Amino acid sequence: MHPDKHPLLSSSNMIMDNPALEMRYRQTKIIFTIGPATSSDEVLKELINERVDICRINMAHASHAWTRAIIQQIKRVCGEVDRHIAIMMDIKGPEIRTGDIGEPIYLEQGQLFDFLMAVPNGDASQDGIRCVNVNYPNLINDVSVGDTVLVDSGLIRMQVMATLGDRIRCKVIIPGQFGNRRHINLPGVRVGLPSLTEKDQGDVAIGLEEGVDFYALSFVRDAEALHSLRAVLTEHGSKARIIAKIEDQQAISNIDEIIEASDGIMIARGDLGIECPYEELPIIQHEVIKACIRKSRPVIVATHMLESMIEAPVPTRAEVSDIAHAVLERTDAIMLSGETTTGKYPVECVKVFKRISQRIESFHDADPTKELYLPTPKGKMLRSAVYLANDIEDSGLVVFSRSGYLARMLSSLRPQVPIYAFTDIPELFRNLLILWGVEPFQMDFSDDPETTINHAFDYLKRKKWVKEGQTLIVISNALAKDKVIDTLQIRRVE
Repeated sequence: MHPDKHPLLSSSNMIMDNPALEMRYRQTKIIFTIGPATSSDEVLKELINERVDICRINMAHASHAWTRAIIQQIKRVCGEVDRHIAIMMDIKGPEIRTGDIGEPIYLEQGQLFDFLMAVPNGDASQDGIRCVNVNYPNLINDVSVGDTVLVDSGLIRMQVMATLGDRIRCKVIIPGQFGNRRHINLPGVRVGLPSLTEKDQGDVAIGLEEGVDFYALSFVRDAEALHSLRAVLTEHGSKARIIAKIEDQQAISNIDEIIEASDGIMIARGDLGIECPYEELPIIQHEVIKACIRKSRPVIVATHMLESMIEAPVPTRAEVSDIAHAVLERTDAIMLSGETTTGKYPVECVKVFKRISQRIESFHDADPTKELYLPTPKGKMLRSAVYLANDIEDSGLVVFSRSGYLARMLSSLRPQVPIYAFTDIPELFRNLLILWGVEPFQMDFSDDPETTINHAFDYLKRKKWVKEGQTLIVISNALAKDKVIDTLQIRRVE
């Protein structure tokens, strides 16, 4: 057994002004992004003790040497505090960026501006029109006259006026300051960028060597991008899960096939909010969360959740409502980005996430997810187990798994009680950390199912997850005249 995988349910660091929240089990998982503000041993230990579940490494800003060092540091610190978290590598993915323009310039409304297709450095201006290179030479074949070009997170808006051999000529619609290496968005335009760039392939290789648990792939537009990454992982025998980041209109159009091909979805609201009309963003978030729960895939809501806390010690009321809305919709996880990479209050941000999640979760209704299709007898048994556990006071669900299927299905049913998932596979233990309401544990399994159940109960009781007299619903195999059968058991903690 590994009795050191998780600390006690209660925490001396938890916000204390509501004692009921202090003891309430948190079902929504927390992902933080590591950076200068959180890469010291001291802060990492604080975050892990505050019960973050996954550490994200943003490869858009990470060297390979730093990535190796930080992964090894996270694993070492986890060992020192006796609690293990998962590691997610966020792959940059294909993106269109401008080159260097020198000193920033201000583009006026109505001004013409050219994007050059890999023109060599030098004076490539034409007719006195300012210009800049882009890193994707085939862009000129993807855009059409009338298309919108958004620069620098949409702060500058342009319209394509003409394609002229080696350049795209645009007119400035919304003016602004134009600097070096700006990101370009093309709402509604299908671009032919590769799913995995050369940089991405190098980053994945580092992740494979260091054993990361999740790969988040940026700018996923269809299932093919996921198949390409899956082939690489399979070739190297990796059991890491693939999270598809939804960031543009093309992804929304192909959302069902993307969910099916992925191991989870991240609603990356930064680029998505640029690519789509902003009034559509809450609807997209709502529909994607519902679709993921229906397909039994974990879903993460990310970007700008506590943006003000990069500088301020408390959230805005709008941010509180935004987080509460995501938790009410029963997203599996909520994520911190700049708040924990360069922010002044990274630990406080995690505490805010915890406080809001635990309070809002207390309003969840008792009905298991009706949209989840479970046609098999085993699936119907899982639904019955959730109804039963919800109806028994102070209950919990105990499940044993080597594939993660049972834990994933139970999580998608969104029970009101904790799901204690036991596995003897270290990689699966960490993969389960992303699932809503699932508290995973790693222990050795016995050939006798009853012995395994007793060991699990002893462990839960010893670590104060459960107490004597509690009733737990156990989903397990049992031996019946040399046959293994599925069982649903009502067990009392003795």
